[in-house]
Amino acid sequence: MLSTVTLIEVPGQDKGLRVALHAADLPTDDIDDEGRTFFRAVSDAGHTIGYAGIERCAGDALLRSVVVLPEHRIQGLGRAMVRETLQRVECSGDVFLATTSATPFFSTLGFTEVPRTIVPAAVLATRQLSSICPSSATIMRLNRPPT
Repeated sequence: MLSTVTLIEVPGQDKGLRVALHAADLPTDDIDDEGRTFFRAVSDAGHTIGYAGIERCAGDALLRSVVVLPEHRIQGLGRAMVRETLQRVECSGDVFLATTSATPFFSTLGFTEVPRTIVPAAVLATRQLSSICPSSATIMRLNRPPT
């Protein structure tokens, strides 16, 4: 049975966020910078199951720092966490992400690979894409249904 996930906003300095990102080999260099919002995901049983973040990039957004704690993996909680996080995205444009290992996972959530040449300048200018992630990282964009 799939649990409900509740998101609680946390600052970039949150110790649990930093520990989880470090343990998952995800970057922490810029999580204190402006324009980022991070969430602690809590199960319906009250357990912290992971973290996720959003970075605003002009009219677009960058989904980032998605990590499910090891003891909560393979339960569908990552999907629920991403869906809840995406509901918090307030932008008129597109949602992008960069990944070096989770392309199959994000593909199941409606993201597709896109070439860097079509990524908006504001997204490419983020520290995440301009210097932290390797140039070999896969860039993905969320395919939103027509409105």
